[in-house]
Amino acid sequence: MELKDTQSALILEATDDGEITIEIASANMDSLAGAICQAVAMKLMEDENFQAEIMSMIEEEEEEEEDK
Repeated sequence: MELKDTQSALILEATDDGEITIEIASANMDSLAGAICQAVAMKLMEDENFQAEIMSMIEEEEEEEEDK
C-alpha cells in the first residue's frame, strides 16, 4: 500500500506470546495525519487506562460473538 502525503497509518503486530508492536507508516511524518498517528501510538504505549479500555472493548466483542 502506498500512502499519499496526507495519509499515515498505524501498523500493529501481535506476536503469538501476546506482545504488541506499533509502527507508523507515513509519507510525511510532519503532516497532521503523521502527528495524530504519533500521538495515538504514544497513548497506546504509555497510557495504562487507555490500554485497559481497549482490552475491555475487545473482550466485550469476543463475548458478543460467542453468544451468537
